[in-house]
Amino acid sequence: MTNFRVGLNPLPWVLTPAGFDLSIPVLKQAFSEIATTPFRGIHADPPAGLDVSGYRALLTPHGLTPAPGYFSVDVNAGDVTEAAKRHAAFQAELGNTEVFLATGLTAERIAHPAIGYGDPDLPKVIDHVGAAAEAITAEGVTPTLHPHVGSPIETEPEIRAVLDAVPSSILAFGPDTGHLAWAGITPATLMTQYADRIAAVHLKDVHLDQARAAKDADANYFEATVTNHTVWTEPGRGDVDLLAAIATLPETFTGWLIVEVDVPEAETNLSSTQLSAQWITDHLGGGSF
Repeated sequence: MTNFRVGLNPLPWVLTPAGFDLSIPVLKQAFSEIATTPFRGIHADPPAGLDVSGYRALLTPHGLTPAPGYFSVDVNAGDVTEAAKRHAAFQAELGNTEVFLATGLTAERIAHPAIGYGDPDLPKVIDHVGAAAEAITAEGVTPTLHPHVGSPIETEPEIRAVLDAVPSSILAFGPDTGHLAWAGITPATLMTQYADRIAAVHLKDVHLDQARAAKDADANYFEATVTNHTVWTEPGRGDVDLLAAIATLPETFTGWLIVEVDVPEAETNLSSTQLSAQWITDHLGGGSF
């Protein structure tokens, strides 16, 4: 398997305790540091109000290119199609042919992550995901379902319910190895069963002992990942069998593997990214970037 592409989500720079900071100064700093590593494809999440040419102008001076972005479905919205269509059109203009599609996090599941807390209205979730997927597909972009801890699509039964209800013709699978593992799923097992639908992957590692400790303490999402526990870590430093997950991808897979470290365990954002790049080079080869 030699045709996949490896990119990076600059989350260490843009994800702050106060939320996402997609300001241009932050992105410029992130891109200038990332450019010193082998990563070239960047998870495309432009600041609000910036058009395609403006976003490209941030990437191009550093030799960086867009990689698939992320669309979050608001399951409480009356109509999600217009927002999905706008997002997909932007991604298409950037040259992306896939986009990760998830549902927004909920207060209940942020408070009690990774255990399937409460009873989400799955039929409503499926309807909204299906509508967004159809709108994105109509723009020539493939939506890939991205399960996310803290969201209504978190546990294995929820993931299966959505994938089995929404036709594969309009919804592919975009697994996140870290979110799957945190929710108690073996990524390679689930990915094997839906391998023919995988169009893009988020490659992420997890300390499973920290996930268990956070669960035992009923820690909220922020406590589990930032203040009290260290669920997230750089690739190869945790317990997820990333190579087994990658091995599930069919020989015909030509999509993106997007490396994500939501909260670095390394001392700096740059050193975290350097560790990620080294894991890719050691295990997948430097030509993967």
